[in-house]
Amino acid sequence: MHGAEVARSGRCRRSATVLPAAAAPEPGVRSFRAADTAAGRKRHDRHVNILFVHQNFPGQFRHLAPALAQAGHAVHALSINRRPVPPGVTLHVYKAQRPPGFKPHPLAADVEAKVIRGEAAAGAMLALQREGFTPDLVIANPGWGEALFVKDVWPRARLVCLLEYFYRLEGGDVGFDPEFPPTGPLPGLRLRMKNLALLEAMNSMDLGVVPTRWQRSCLPAAFQSRLVEIFDGIDTDTVRPDPSARLVLPDGTALQAGDAVVTFVARSLEPLRGYHVFMRALPRLLQLCPTAQVLIVGADGVSYGAAAPAGQTWKSIFLDEVRDRIDERRVHFLGQLPYGQFLKVLQVSAAHVYLTYPFVLSWSCLEAMSAGCHLVGSATAPVQEFVADGVNGTLVDFFDTEALAAAVAAAVHERGSDGALRAAARQTVVERCDLRRLALPRYRQVLAELMSVPV
Repeated sequence: MHGAEVARSGRCRRSATVLPAAAAPEPGVRSFRAADTAAGRKRHDRHVNILFVHQNFPGQFRHLAPALAQAGHAVHALSINRRPVPPGVTLHVYKAQRPPGFKPHPLAADVEAKVIRGEAAAGAMLALQREGFTPDLVIANPGWGEALFVKDVWPRARLVCLLEYFYRLEGGDVGFDPEFPPTGPLPGLRLRMKNLALLEAMNSMDLGVVPTRWQRSCLPAAFQSRLVEIFDGIDTDTVRPDPSARLVLPDGTALQAGDAVVTFVARSLEPLRGYHVFMRALPRLLQLCPTAQVLIVGADGVSYGAAAPAGQTWKSIFLDEVRDRIDERRVHFLGQLPYGQFLKVLQVSAAHVYLTYPFVLSWSCLEAMSAGCHLVGSATAPVQEFVADGVNGTLVDFFDTEALAAAVAAAVHERGSDGALRAAARQTVVERCDLRRLALPRYRQVLAELMSVPV
């Protein structure tokens, strides 16, 4: 749902002096500062060769990568999928293919897929090396396996890993929703295998970046001394309230800030993001708010959770469940939107609903707060890290559809008198997640300490 920019291609034939291996870490960021040797001082003024690795680049690096390129560094990226990339970044696309005729053990299927991606990424790295590009710094999202062999290709490059989620049987998404229990006699075996590539990445990395405190708490204690918390960043200058915002829906319905508009956003409409709970709350919500228009943004497929039964989508399953109890003329499924239209959805919202299992917090939750929405969220740990009930939002039990309907209706009816809560929501994001004043400067500070070179 985010805007795109133009990709560049080309090669970089600069030679690069390799960096010494990282010293054993001590607690805290400064454990990664290289020794202030003569060699380190000689490197101080030179630019850094930087490689990003992400199967869907730019992903979470959509702001960091162009900032480093703008600072004069040589920035390249490896990706399986060709997406528009920021200016100043040279994109290299490679393919990962499974060898024919081999069927892995069911528990090894996830590992095999990540090894295949890791091997393909390593091949692309060797091709870059032959072309004359040797990175001093590799920044990777290791979740799909691409970072497995970075240190085998470039053992002296610094490796920074963005660590999003570590699977576990208790306290996370698995087993949270009794309607969708874990499958198999020993579901922990599958989760252990899903974590293998991440464990290897953490073992190899020089530094790990985690976006939130809760995500950090999910990671093993053995790696905590090599972690820093930096949220990806919200562009609060762009994502802000607009009292003059207007939005025209595909059916011609015109909405503006101040109207009775309820919004729900997820990358995909699936149970992990509470779509089923929201749909089950709709009949009561529409009764309590007889003039409200409901805007639902998200794709029909699955992004994170289990797939719907064959031939169906979660969207249709839970819409069909309530179809005879709602006025469908007031419920608008908008699919995925261009970023500008997505912002208009937030800016006209009287009440924005964000529900999630204990899992990675969506950008859209904090974007809604930055836009000054009255957020009605699930009282789950990722949300509670940023939302205090009655202070900068409203929290309800994830599964309580009656409480959700009542809270959303109250927010709609309070529109115009809840200004302090909306302002507090935005201030939370400005003070903790601002892209240009906090996230990017912090990232660059941490990378400079790691490299002993301004980054």
